[in-house]
Amino acid sequence: MTIVTIIIPMNKLTTKQRTQILHMLVEGNSLRATARMADVSRTTVDKLLRDAGEACLDYQDKTLRNLPCKRIQCDEIWSFVYAKQKNVATAKSAPDDAGDIWTWTAIDADTKLVPCWHVGNRDMESAKTFIDDLALRLANRVQLTTDGYRPYLEAVECAFGHDIDYGRLIKIYGTDRQAKGEKRYSPAKFLNATLTSEIGAPDEKHISTSFVERQNLTMRMSMRRFTRLTNGFSKKIENHMHAISLHYMHYNFCRIHKTLKVTPAMEAGIADSVYDLEFIVKLIDDRAPEPKKRGPYKTRNNSK
Repeated sequence: MTIVTIIIPMNKLTTKQRTQILHMLVEGNSLRATARMADVSRTTVDKLLRDAGEACLDYQDKTLRNLPCKRIQCDEIWSFVYAKQKNVATAKSAPDDAGDIWTWTAIDADTKLVPCWHVGNRDMESAKTFIDDLALRLANRVQLTTDGYRPYLEAVECAFGHDIDYGRLIKIYGTDRQAKGEKRYSPAKFLNATLTSEIGAPDEKHISTSFVERQNLTMRMSMRRFTRLTNGFSKKIENHMHAISLHYMHYNFCRIHKTLKVTPAMEAGIADSVYDLEFIVKLIDDRAPEPKKRGPYKTRNNSK
């Protein structure tokens, strides 16, 4: 008698399982909480996040081009990797990229589309990288608003020259001496704001950062690693970037904006329908390498 031994590949999550895991992640659950609810290992969730992040980044980099935006707002949001900057020196086995990290974001005030973002330091180099990327994605002259952070000035001038209407909203904050115990957890007291016209002729009534600041709140609510005063922060910068990439794919293409009643991508004219999370799973599968050809089956002859 001849027995044929067939080598069965490792179990692979179904499309439904992967969709459920991605849904948990984009709704703000941590990796460990997602692993517990989905009854899979944390390593499995981590790998799916990595694959999804890379697929979403590649898709958006190719798709978010020649955008018909008219009014853009930009801002930066703080987070940290492994340890806060002040604790890096005493942290055990801290990687080279540990410490404070900033996510630079842009949003179209009309369509609510986020055309690009950049993860890096809060310095001139990151400002130029971010604004250069933004400039390459726009189809026409826009009105741009940023806060009073000075590196924006040089970055915008280098990327756009004079082909832009650029204004800044400079906010002035003070301290509330009465809020002693709440000082650490409460925002600074707002005192005043100044509108400045830097390049071109920006319309003063549209010099605002309200939409991008609200987008920053959406990031903190939708990604566990942005939640303050918890241990859900990113331990690796790669995972931090993968989570942001997945978040913006879901925000731009999958989640219906309550005011617009469509997704930002549909409002901007770069998508004709609402994408579901299975679309992201398909992007992952399309990037997967072709399976290797199996060799001949092993046989064992037990005949006498």
